[in-house]
Amino acid sequence: MKNICLFCGSNSGNSEIYAAATRAMVRAIADAGLGIIFGGGNIGLMGVVAEAGLAAGVPVVGVTPRRLLEREMVVTELTELHVVESMHERKVMMAEMADAFIALPGGMGTLDEFFEMVTLNQLGVQSKPCGLLNVQGYFDHLRAFLDHAVDTRFVNPAHRDMIVLDEDPRRMLAKLSRWTMPQTSKWMDHKP
Repeated sequence: MKNICLFCGSNSGNSEIYAAATRAMVRAIADAGLGIIFGGGNIGLMGVVAEAGLAAGVPVVGVTPRRLLEREMVVTELTELHVVESMHERKVMMAEMADAFIALPGGMGTLDEFFEMVTLNQLGVQSKPCGLLNVQGYFDHLRAFLDHAVDTRFVNPAHRDMIVLDEDPRRMLAKLSRWTMPQTSKWMDHKP
């Protein structure tokens, strides 16, 4: 791995714990000698990623839609800043540039970006580790939903197993570095 893509909120959440966990994730990435790719935003946890990454001296690459740049919601003092025309182009570029993906707490956009990367794995378009940093149990309900989706046979267990979940940034990086694509089982059939 050379570059980790971080997906995270353009809000900071209701507790300083989220920003602290984001800084800890960035420190772990810096200590591992890896670069950061993120959405380029200067607000919320995205702003924390940029500030902490630049302070740690790691390469920090932003990928942002032009609309956000025009609204001055982007950090322009990054190692690199790529301006694209759409959110779709942003995800394509991030998928191409990153070797692994980690979602920190965030909202709809964070989940959209993260699950697109998981889906690309599921479809065999890529084979890259995807993790959820479970700060203060933020993703506990999502984990329960995914387990429910497996139980109701809408998600293949192997596809659920593509997602690494941990609350510790350093353990998360260790798990992602050892990750291998789970073998998809043939459990889906046409029986009710």
